[in-house]
Amino acid sequence: MFNRIFLVLAQTLGLSLAVSSASADPNFWKFEWPKTNFEQTSVSSWIEIMSGGPPKDGIPALNNPDFGKASEETRIGGREPVITVDINGDVRAYPVRYLTWHEIANDTVGGVPVAVTFCPLCNSGITFDRRIPQGTLTFGVSGKLRNSDMVMFDRETESWWQQAVGEAIVGDLLGAQLKQLPTWMESWDEYRTRHPDGLVMLEPDFPRQYGRNPYVSYDSSTKPFLYNGEMPPHGIPALERVVRVGESAWPLTRLATLEQVTENGITLSWAAGQASALDAPQIGKGRDVGTVRVRDQAGNDLPHDVMFAFAFHAFWPEGDWMLGE
Repeated sequence: MFNRIFLVLAQTLGLSLAVSSASADPNFWKFEWPKTNFEQTSVSSWIEIMSGGPPKDGIPALNNPDFGKASEETRIGGREPVITVDINGDVRAYPVRYLTWHEIANDTVGGVPVAVTFCPLCNSGITFDRRIPQGTLTFGVSGKLRNSDMVMFDRETESWWQQAVGEAIVGDLLGAQLKQLPTWMESWDEYRTRHPDGLVMLEPDFPRQYGRNPYVSYDSSTKPFLYNGEMPPHGIPALERVVRVGESAWPLTRLATLEQVTENGITLSWAAGQASALDAPQIGKGRDVGTVRVRDQAGNDLPHDVMFAFAFHAFWPEGDWMLGE
């Protein structure tokens, strides 16, 4: 995985890395991906897809992870981020200290097959329903990046999926869309205070330094890793967090100042207390980036993502920037 020195070197050599990745066209990838139908794709230029370093399954996705009671968990720091999933009364927390190293957890919550995903390079934590009309899918990590965002794959057809948008971009399932579920990222203290009897994913049985951040100071960088696209407009820093709801984005700095904003028929709230997973060497000691909740007029949680500004601009170039001006 990447440490700070590697990130600085990689960003310095970004152009040469991008050029070398261009030679990794589908004819080359077919050796690693013999089941993938590369004739079906929405990718306009294969240079958009780069190797992130690890090979297929080099970052091992989790399947049906084990859980324990929140009241009995002692490993997780109070400010550490977790992704909270609440479906049909089944409430579970997926600690980012584990998802940083696995990026996908395939699970079933409240009877719904889900994929809980976290892309560290985009700070994108999204939960998808794994069911599509063609059947229920199980996802893995391809090791590929597009606009610095994780490219997932399904094990049933080995089609490739863009994590940020939940859409199949290569393969037999081209154009299929995953339903994003209304989950959110919050601190461990917030979760266990509200759900002392809730469940929490237990530490996976892999030799990883769980709790350590392999991307030290990444969210203070000026340039994203393996990204050659346009920078965000309006002078917004590339790695500033924004809250994406549909095709609109609210800068987190604005929400942190106002603490609550009601626009476009939805209410976004911010509260201090959650550590950045991409700042300090230990996740729990990262600077405070706060917790965001997004609700409709009836108070129901809405699907959203807290992602970096460059990623929003890359995948929604015509998106609306909610700057309050």
